[in-house]
Amino acid sequence: MTVLAAGPIVLIGAGNMGGAMLAGWLKSGISGSNLLVIDPGPPPAMAKLITDNGARHETAAPEGLKAGVLFLAVKPQVMGSVLPPLKSLIGPETVVVSVAAGTTLSFMQSHLGDAAMVRAMPNTPAMIGRGVTGAFANGAVSAEKRDLVHNLLKVSGPVEWVQTEADIDAVTAVSGSGPAYVFYLVECMAEAGRKAGLQADLAMRLARETVAGAGELLYQSPDDASKLRQNVTSPGGTTAAALNILMADDGMQPLFDRAIAAARKRAEELAG
Repeated sequence: MTVLAAGPIVLIGAGNMGGAMLAGWLKSGISGSNLLVIDPGPPPAMAKLITDNGARHETAAPEGLKAGVLFLAVKPQVMGSVLPPLKSLIGPETVVVSVAAGTTLSFMQSHLGDAAMVRAMPNTPAMIGRGVTGAFANGAVSAEKRDLVHNLLKVSGPVEWVQTEADIDAVTAVSGSGPAYVFYLVECMAEAGRKAGLQADLAMRLARETVAGAGELLYQSPDDASKLRQNVTSPGGTTAAALNILMADDGMQPLFDRAIAAARKRAEELAG
């Protein structure tokens, strides 16, 4: 099934994540004529992207249209008001994709009816094409439709399919929220550097570039993280001294265990 055969891609919401997906689709070669953006007031940059690429923009669902893909990129707290008017866009070949945290398939079905649905969790690096997305498909999603959704999601980075919807809560805790953990790591490293005697702005530059560079090395290297860590660590050296603290029984692993558990619990609470 191609997008054209089933109907247009209808994007609900042209904010940061929706805009990133739209830009990625256009860059991947999807024609603007096959894209419809529904948003009451897209940001100026998105409005220009829509116009320049011949995509269609509406402020509400047009009558008589059935979507091939209905892509929901709005905040979870407004889903309850956004979904009901979209039911008219659902046809027998429509697949619904949501990237809203905590919005369950059952919640969407209660407003849109039974349909092929995918619940996806990207993260903010998707805005520069370097995200990762976890996804779960309900039983109505055929292999063909899953491939279609996979191709749409992968414009922002790798896509990992999980076995159960509950796994999405763990994905949210690890990768969905994960960029914030990395940014906080930079803050902590910079603050420790300041306390060690560096000027605050220098400590921040060093920490920022170190984490960014290490991430790029991890991205490009065939080695796993543990191997790369070992490559940096000389026996009895400075890195080993620091890792003795970070890898202690009360070090980073138990801290991350608690943090991920807390994030997952909150995701479950938001999902109801």
